[in-house]
Amino acid sequence: MTTPAIVDSHCHLDFPDFKDELPEVVARATAAGVTRMVTICTKLHAEPSVRAIAETYAPVFFAAATHPMGVASEPMATVEQLVEIAKHPKMVAIGETGLDYHYTADTKAVQQESLLIHIEAARQTSLPLIIHARAADDDMARILAAEHKAGAFDCVMHCFSSSAELGRAALDLGFYLSMSGIATFKKSTELREIFASAPVDRILVETDAPYLAPQPHRGKRNEPAYTALTAQVGAEVFNMDYTDFAAQTSANFDRLFAKAAAWGTA
Repeated sequence: MTTPAIVDSHCHLDFPDFKDELPEVVARATAAGVTRMVTICTKLHAEPSVRAIAETYAPVFFAAATHPMGVASEPMATVEQLVEIAKHPKMVAIGETGLDYHYTADTKAVQQESLLIHIEAARQTSLPLIIHARAADDDMARILAAEHKAGAFDCVMHCFSSSAELGRAALDLGFYLSMSGIATFKKSTELREIFASAPVDRILVETDAPYLAPQPHRGKRNEPAYTALTAQVGAEVFNMDYTDFAAQTSANFDRLFAKAAAWGTA
């Protein structure tokens, strides 16, 4: 019996949690049916090491940006810098960028400046934007709507756990919502209802590994192999067979991350 193929659209394989264990982590993911992974560079000075992981492991692609929580302590990214990095054949998205007012509300102005730079890079490269949004729903909805009107771009709301209002605003712009291990938690009923009300052709799945391990591994280190556990809950949310949900979310990934899809057929 063939294991259904699925994609981990967001993980952090360069983090110390995976030091000296990457071959085994990638092998376990492949065994679980995870045919592709996007590992995220959150600080541009780390981009060479993130890129190297994608170059080493065939199923791994990468994205790059300055994370909003670190933007005040990092050099401000430039559009030109991001466009240059995007020339790499396995660089498939701009992100993660966004707004986080939960821990770093004091830097909201510089976070917004950084977000605008990353949006412009997404426009110029035609790569999707990966958005991190926490405790900033109003500003996020306002900026995304205004910027999309000024010049279209594609986007996924990574690890979506915000309000139904922000989810609807993103969907109305043609964006995608990504389901993480949070959706498997017992108390996440309202979040599962938000996903259930979305079109299934706008849903992705991810781990955000090493964070947010799904049940039954909650509280432990997450890894890409656990994508399948989140997707099993996703299939229940949409009242679908797991094989069909895995195929649907993989097709959604291919549509949004077209560069990764093209790599697979090159």
